[in-house]
Amino acid sequence: MGISKTEIFTDQQNEISLFAKVFGHPARVAILQHLFKIDACICGDLVAEIGLSQPTISQHLKELKHLGLIKGSVEGTRVCYCIDAKNWSKMKLIILEFLNQDISIKEECC
Repeated sequence: MGISKTEIFTDQQNEISLFAKVFGHPARVAILQHLFKIDACICGDLVAEIGLSQPTISQHLKELKHLGLIKGSVEGTRVCYCIDAKNWSKMKLIILEFLNQDISIKEECC
């Protein structure tokens, strides 16, 4: 398998692609929606809510945490997760700037 050559792209292009990747799995979208709905969560609750195994949920949580969209704190033997508001807002600005680009072509180009 070849090298992805991410170094030839801008930091913003790489960041947008990472956001797209994290939203590319419905389980991660469902986890984020659940965290927004209840404003915090224990991993076991996510297993019951989403319907996937605990190791699978943990892997999705790891991806979301790695990107900084969620954060977790240890409470005894459990980890409580929530949305990282600062990083969520930053991500929204980056994505909105990308999505709000206007097409300035006056007539069909293709």
